[in-house]
Amino acid sequence: MLGDVHGGAGQQCVQLLSEITERHGQGREFDLVVSEVVGEWRGRSRYLPGFGHRFHPRDPRRDPLLALVDRAVADGLVEGAHLRAARAVEAHLNRGREGRKPVPMNIDGATAVIYAELGFAAPLARGLFVLSRSVGILAHAWEETGQGRRNKSPMPPSMVPVHLVAPTARP
Repeated sequence: MLGDVHGGAGQQCVQLLSEITERHGQGREFDLVVSEVVGEWRGRSRYLPGFGHRFHPRDPRRDPLLALVDRAVADGLVEGAHLRAARAVEAHLNRGREGRKPVPMNIDGATAVIYAELGFAAPLARGLFVLSRSVGILAHAWEETGQGRRNKSPMPPSMVPVHLVAPTARP
């Protein structure tokens, strides 16, 4: 289940944010660049990687991470250009959406901000996602081993296949 949608969104979001910061770095007006880049990405897909969530109106994992980036910017550890770009994209996506479901930055967007602020190239974001997911799978398997039973499925119940069992023969 790893691919462009699940796992690739971080890489794509780093690319999106980097396009904004690079164009702005060439002296172009920031809000115009944000609008232009978002328009180009929307021309290729209805969804923008790193923004929106199927279940959460606001992804609860993003704010603690973004607060850490805010602190790193305040401490002069990172520049904050990608963080500014991500917040501008979020504001752009939500302009005029009053009364409708918002399109907030999600966990992929927050981690993309972190990776980009640390100077990672976009393709590394996918690898970091896979690496972190691998550690989570290992921890999950270890927990199940200690309990002697499965404690949850990696798939939503609606996706678990139903097996038909033939009735047993009666003697």
